[in-house]
Amino acid sequence: MRTLLIAIIFGSLTTSCFEDRDDNVILSSSIHDFVWKGMNAVYLYKAEIPDLANDRFTSNEEYGNYLNSFSSPEELFESLIYQRQTVDRFSIIVDDYIALQQALSGVSKSNGLEFNFYYEPGSTTDVFGIIRLVLNNSEASNLGLQRGQIIHAIDGVELTESNLSSLFGQDTYTLHFADYNDNGTTETDDDSIVSNGSTSSLTKVEYTENPVHTTEIINVGGENVGYLLYNGFTADFNNQLNNAFADFQANNVQHLVLDLRYNGGGSVDTARLLGSMITGQFNGSVFSKLNYNDDLQELNSTFNFTNSFNGNSINSLNLDKVYVLTTNRSASASEMIINSLGEYIDVVHIGDNTTGKSQASVTIYDSPDLGPNDVNPNHTYAMQPLVAISVNANDGVVPSSGLVPDVGFEINESVLNFGILGDENEPLLAAALADIESSLGRYSIDQSIRNTPQLTPVKKDINLKPFEDEMYIDNEFISIIKKEFNQ
Repeated sequence: MRTLLIAIIFGSLTTSCFEDRDDNVILSSSIHDFVWKGMNAVYLYKAEIPDLANDRFTSNEEYGNYLNSFSSPEELFESLIYQRQTVDRFSIIVDDYIALQQALSGVSKSNGLEFNFYYEPGSTTDVFGIIRLVLNNSEASNLGLQRGQIIHAIDGVELTESNLSSLFGQDTYTLHFADYNDNGTTETDDDSIVSNGSTSSLTKVEYTENPVHTTEIINVGGENVGYLLYNGFTADFNNQLNNAFADFQANNVQHLVLDLRYNGGGSVDTARLLGSMITGQFNGSVFSKLNYNDDLQELNSTFNFTNSFNGNSINSLNLDKVYVLTTNRSASASEMIINSLGEYIDVVHIGDNTTGKSQASVTIYDSPDLGPNDVNPNHTYAMQPLVAISVNANDGVVPSSGLVPDVGFEINESVLNFGILGDENEPLLAAALADIESSLGRYSIDQSIRNTPQLTPVKKDINLKPFEDEMYIDNEFISIIKKEFNQ
């Protein structure tokens, strides 16, 4: 049944909709042909899109006219997306799959800075940025730039909502720094951003990010607490992640604070490995499951806790409780960690609501089996559509509104109290450490932290980190299809 299903699906892919692609002179573009057939084969929400129905077209002419009605591959792709604003916010099409491959592997052009952006007090257009993270061994770290520094202009041009992407999208630019003046009051209406005259020039270069950004071991009440700032589920750095847990093991870490506040996701398999490192006592049990569209139900799969990967033993802490720090930047595989581990151990969720992305994607190429081999040499388009939805062992799903922090642990990052990541006084980490230390049960956050005045953030879709919200399957989906199709 499974082999027959795949053969039927891929019969339509390898022979075009009605005849071989190379012989079909009606098609306006082979790229359009690739877009429709790829989405028809794998898209998670295929059943909701009438134009993706297997019986949508009755002739070559009808199919060709349909493809010709779109002015670009992007326009066609967008027409096939289900409820872009509320359901599928994440499927993408790119015209350079090499850049996509690099980004998913942690390689991109970067100067080593990540930012949060806020509207200036009293304005709905003027913006300032604050450095939220300085990547290790980057140009920014070499220049001594630090988390919490405020930027009010680029190349002398004041920041606004409309020019953010163009100014920060340049390869080389000069940052103009400022100070935040609260005018001695607790209200923000009279606050201002004041230039301090400092500048710094940076140039983006090809940079490979090790997502294991920061590890600390903090003694609390005589017990060791491990702290891990993990910035992306990047499969190429699984060994480095495992090494961090080896260090935790060697130092007899009894509690763990996992900081995923800026982690937009990544490899599903890496999430499974991280879950296994945190625990260890559930080897072979279901960590997470992926469910595909109605045509691909035979491919539904499970990801189990494990004690090894690539021939290496996993360094596990055997914890029955973990603290996870999040912001609205925490997405996909980060949410999978909370959702999946919560079925087995106590997950104390501290911070802000997460993004709300439970779907996984895979890179689709214009090739006979949609994989990265024998790709059409005439273009470099690829798609990263949602193909599966992630659920935990008991079929619980991450809501589209995101995961909500535990009651009493709701803390938003504040410009007025940003803190140093990994420092015991940083508000989110401080809440976790206080709860660990408390002998009276869960810690109640100091109201002065919760009530810190909040500024209005610029909408989240101004995204300077490519593909940061992807939860992807490491081509396992494609390899399974290829294996089954070739049987």
